[in-house]
Amino acid sequence: MPELPEVETVRRGLEPWLTGARFEAVTLNRPNLRFPFPVSLKERLEGARVLNVGRRAKYLLIALSNGHTLLSHLGMTGSWRFAEHGIDKPPRYYEPGTEPKHDHFVAEISHPEHGSSHLIYADPRRFGFLDLFETGADNAYLLGIGPEPLGNDFNAEALARGFFGKKAPVKAALLDQRVVAGLGNIYVAEALYRAHILPTVEARSLVTPKGKPKKALEDLTIAVRHVLTEAIHSGGSTLQDFRNAEGGTGYFQHNFAVYDREGEPCRSANCAGQVQRIVQSGRSTFFCPSCQKSH
Repeated sequence: MPELPEVETVRRGLEPWLTGARFEAVTLNRPNLRFPFPVSLKERLEGARVLNVGRRAKYLLIALSNGHTLLSHLGMTGSWRFAEHGIDKPPRYYEPGTEPKHDHFVAEISHPEHGSSHLIYADPRRFGFLDLFETGADNAYLLGIGPEPLGNDFNAEALARGFFGKKAPVKAALLDQRVVAGLGNIYVAEALYRAHILPTVEARSLVTPKGKPKKALEDLTIAVRHVLTEAIHSGGSTLQDFRNAEGGTGYFQHNFAVYDREGEPCRSANCAGQVQRIVQSGRSTFFCPSCQKSH
């Protein structure tokens, strides 16, 4: 499932082509994705202009001139593209429209600078979904989400508050969207490796009895920021299904230090360890037992 860097890559690709555009006509080729389309979605989109394209955690947020916001979750195989042109710059490019049977949402839009085009949401497995809500109102998918890991509110003190008293493994705590927004299996594994923290240690062990962050938690905060920033710069990671807004793939998977590298040598200098894999809460966890320690 796409994580924060993949969704941010899509947002950045869509933003210059969508901001200022007007929805002229909307076609829904089926009644639902993971969930039914919002009631009167077509009618409420047609005639509205896009004010901006944002992101919260793993959700795309398209703010409209009629006071509504269109929320999009990509699920496992969801993607946005334009039928007439690619997005952003080379080297990643993909000729869209190869599987029109998966094009479930098609919108004819007009842009004051770019002219007319068709915005398409495709989703072969239909695990993604769309929602529409009043801008500024509470939304069930966004309630209780923690700070953005690349924002000013994310720091060691914020993690300490989220970790304090938690017996859960640090990996599970980082995946808790109430603690920090947008993190998933891949980037948690990579951040813990860079911070030299075993994924199995209790989250509370990184916090002092008075609720202050230990040095390891400060290192983890820095590692999370660095990993996400590098991944966004690389266009995200492509494992099986992710495509950016051009239909192209990301490159960060070539920089994985531990994720999906079970049995391979650790990439740290002067480390003779091998990457191991365990299962936590039904999900694979990759780490180097030589480099990553308890704290």
